[in-house]
Amino acid sequence: MSLTATMPHVEAPAPALAPRERETLRHIAEGRTYLQTARHMGLSKHTVDAYLRRIRAKLNINSTAELTRLAISLGL
Repeated sequence: MSLTATMPHVEAPAPALAPRERETLRHIAEGRTYLQTARHMGLSKHTVDAYLRRIRAKLNINSTAELTRLAISLGL
């Protein structure tokens, strides 16, 4: 019997993103343009832009590169 306690693996909590925001983030991280993402999701380009602005505001992210890094870290 081991005397050392093992800690369960604890992941950082996922950011509070709505499902469509997460989907939008995944498409952008895959390299799609706003227009391609909009067409794929059945939305307007303006709606995709609004989702990404909300994501950036919620997470204090300023660039597409940071959005992509976030998507990768979340496994999107």
